Amino acid sequence: MSTATSASPFQREPGLLGQTVVVIGGSAGIGFQTAQLARAEGAKLILVGRDPGRLQHAATELGAQSTAAFDATSFPQLERFFQQLPTPIDHVLVTGPGPYYSTLADFDFDKARRDVEAHLFLPMQVARLATGKVRPGGTLLFMGGTAGRRTAPGMALIGALTAAMPALTKNLALELAPIRVNLIAAGFVDTPLSASLLGDQLDARREQLRTTLPIKRVVGPADIAALAVHLMTNTAVTGATFDIDGGQQLVEG
Repeated sequence: MSTATSASPFQREPGLLGQTVVVIGGSAGIGFQTAQLARAEGAKLILVGRDPGRLQHAATELGAQSTAAFDATSFPQLERFFQQLPTPIDHVLVTGPGPYYSTLADFDFDKARRDVEAHLFLPMQVARLATGKVRPGGTLLFMGGTAGRRTAPGMALIGALTAAMPALTKNLALELAPIRVNLIAAGFVDTPLSASLLGDQLDARREQLRTTLPIKRVVGPADIAALAVHLMTNTAVTGATFDIDGGQQLVEG
């Protein structure tokens, strides 16, 4: 009797096989995890990051096709990067820095301008430069948040940006069609960025979330990566904002 086995009838082809994914902010955290999952789904990777050493380490670990080390909010450098990209590419994920919180009394307008550039102007620049580079039906995927939906002293700027990004996403989805444009709005995500922002309060915040969130665990970058790759592969979705916070908005005022 033959011992040969046939392929499982349930085996599927990798969802991003033969496609090229550009990850801006791909050397750590959400960007790295998304790049890793996209690679597992068959994608070729182009990684962008500010730190050359960390970027090269990520590229080696993930087998990236190429890298570019620069600050994406330097828009002349961003334009040169897009001009030099191979054509076509299929998906672009744009991550960004943490939000800027400040009361009006302590408000630093220079920091605020950099925050607006990173969270609003950067997606607009990427959208403008993606025309002619991203394949029809491909994706521009931006990262936003949910914390700015609350009102409190110090939340004025992040609240305004949080409200602006879904509107930006919808309008870009119409203007760039058939390129698809979507927004991931995350709550607290356990990343190196969160650790740097919270410092010695990180463990207390993790424990609070494990206790209060409906999912009874902390959201991690792999959770965001799974949603990001789903949005790359689901060609019916555009102009949408997807909350992913483990139910944080349900239990925090």
